[in-house]
Amino acid sequence: MIHDTSDPAQPPEQPASTPLPQEPSPRNLRGQDVDPASIAVAEDDEEARLPEQDDESAEFAGEATLAIGRAAIERAVKLAPTSPGVYRMLNAANDVLYVGKAKSVKKRLASYARPTGQVARIARMIAATVNVEMVSTATETEALLLEANLIKQLRPRFNVQLRDDKSFPYILITGDHWAPQIVKHRGAQARPGRYFGPFASVGAVNRTITALQRAFLVRSCTDSFFESRTRPCLLYQIKRCSGPCTGEIDFPGYTELVREANEFLSGRSRLVKQELAGEMEKASHELEFERAALYRDRLAALSAIQSQQGINPRTVEEADVFAIYQEGGYSCVEVFFFRTGQNWGNRAYFPRADKTMPPEEVLGSFLAQFYDDKPPPKLILLSHRIEDQQLLSDALCVKAGYKVEVSTPQRGEKKELVAHALTNAREALGRKLADTATQTRLLQGLSTALGLPRVPKRIEVYDNSHIQGTNAVGAMIVAGPEGFLKNQYRKFNIKSEGLAPGDDYGMMREVLKRRFKRLINSASDSKKPDKESDDTVPQWPDLVIIDGGQGQLNAVREIFTALNLTDVSLIAVAKGPDRDAGRETLFMPDRPSIKLEPRDPVLYFIQRLRDEAHRFVIGSHRKLRKKDIREAGLQEIPGIGPSRKRALLHHFGTLKEIERASVADLGKVPGVSAESARKIFDFFHPGSG
Repeated sequence: MIHDTSDPAQPPEQPASTPLPQEPSPRNLRGQDVDPASIAVAEDDEEARLPEQDDESAEFAGEATLAIGRAAIERAVKLAPTSPGVYRMLNAANDVLYVGKAKSVKKRLASYARPTGQVARIARMIAATVNVEMVSTATETEALLLEANLIKQLRPRFNVQLRDDKSFPYILITGDHWAPQIVKHRGAQARPGRYFGPFASVGAVNRTITALQRAFLVRSCTDSFFESRTRPCLLYQIKRCSGPCTGEIDFPGYTELVREANEFLSGRSRLVKQELAGEMEKASHELEFERAALYRDRLAALSAIQSQQGINPRTVEEADVFAIYQEGGYSCVEVFFFRTGQNWGNRAYFPRADKTMPPEEVLGSFLAQFYDDKPPPKLILLSHRIEDQQLLSDALCVKAGYKVEVSTPQRGEKKELVAHALTNAREALGRKLADTATQTRLLQGLSTALGLPRVPKRIEVYDNSHIQGTNAVGAMIVAGPEGFLKNQYRKFNIKSEGLAPGDDYGMMREVLKRRFKRLINSASDSKKPDKESDDTVPQWPDLVIIDGGQGQLNAVREIFTALNLTDVSLIAVAKGPDRDAGRETLFMPDRPSIKLEPRDPVLYFIQRLRDEAHRFVIGSHRKLRKKDIREAGLQEIPGIGPSRKRALLHHFGTLKEIERASVADLGKVPGVSAESARKIFDFFHPGSG
């Protein structure tokens, strides 16, 4: 879908700057291609995970229990409206078990109160129900939209739950500057410009932006960076920007490049390629071979974009294609995004649903939640016909303000697109089931090797990082049966003022104390929602792993003893002699230390956990350190005084450019010797030498 929120481009004397708010909905040099107005989201989209299967024996639907549940529903029926609306079933703890919609709330609730004819899943839900809350709506369409919103907000156990639902990245060509930039954008589309998307992944956006820079030479730098330039940056030198910042291209010429980029992303790629081919031939006939080569390279970049897109439909201009496949009690929904006749990627989802639910029911609930916070395209193609297909279409029309068709094609190219998506859904679910089985075996092996009381469902690994006590930060990563759970990673800025610089034991004590005190407080406050919990992983860890030796283990044991934590297993992983991987020693409370065989898969698994924690904490530390460096400026570098600082800033323009510069580039600055250049480089890149 393309959203245009910009006015026509203005010349330098009359920049367009009035924002027009809209309804929310290889990288260029350290991320300058990221719109600063975007919502901050992790660079790598979290891998979708399989949900845990519900334990059917958890709530036995005996006759006595069912009778109590039916009695509660019968009381609600007497007060229920005959109009459309949404109802919520609650258990004794006032937790929402199920959210449903109905054309007549009274009739729908009455169906639950019948003594027979309920499937096992519904019987379990009725047995747990002690109260019913209802909300009337003007139309059934409003009820559908409200139901989807409440399911995503409340995450009821007996509903289909859309998991791993993140905002999709878009490509934005801005419209609030005389020289528009091309950036990656997430979040509310409030900045003036044209939005192209959604793309299925950040990687797809990065690759496309890089190719578009080569093809159209549109800038990607921020406005502040643009305004501070006195000479073209590196992107101009490598032919990924036309250099409007320093007048290397005039305003009409740059406007034409932006027009071509908009035309290409709007689906008129054939026309753009014909124009470029014509210009290349013209330059060749005029013996301007350097200009002809530039057009040739731009054509090659456009071809590279389209070759990476795989299947591109001939008759479908704009559509989302959904296909669902079920196996082993799990469901996988594969979605493909087609915009302007081009394939902009696909993504697999694994919604949580009862294993007895048919694919049509899972897909229908999934779709309503999927478009709860996203603008729909004009065509939605499905692999299965859902019960409320026309109702969903009407609801999306109301939400979007234009006609949205929901279709289950039976022939032609649309049917082929759905079949292709179904094949991908089947393969994605197969891969995920295989990965999950491998992870389960590793967890079982870990439990056996360490003599744990049970196979861990949640493992938390802790590490900290600092440089001589400065910018100290601790970090926690989480792993479970589905692998690393990146949405539950946490970092801890060390706050204790009494710690001696480099006191690793004190830092570890602070991190663990803060973490488990928060868990204890959360558990004692039943009314307070748990922000850190996930529907497939327990809130409390079964196993805590510390990067360190006996000293770190003893420090953490002090915290566990003080907090009376007795049901959490604890180990410390010490590196081998000369820090060799494969020769680690494992320390456990009140037990002799052990060493696993160098080729033991369990040891590799522990190393992966430790290395992931190390990667995460180092990244967090570097962010803090870079922030301090930028705030402190160049005066913190030994031997760099005000004169050299001015020379460096005059030469490179910004501190970020100085940070990126090589030793050779730094040595070219007047007044900076080879030794000073090395000092500056080492300051920004510790350990690189």
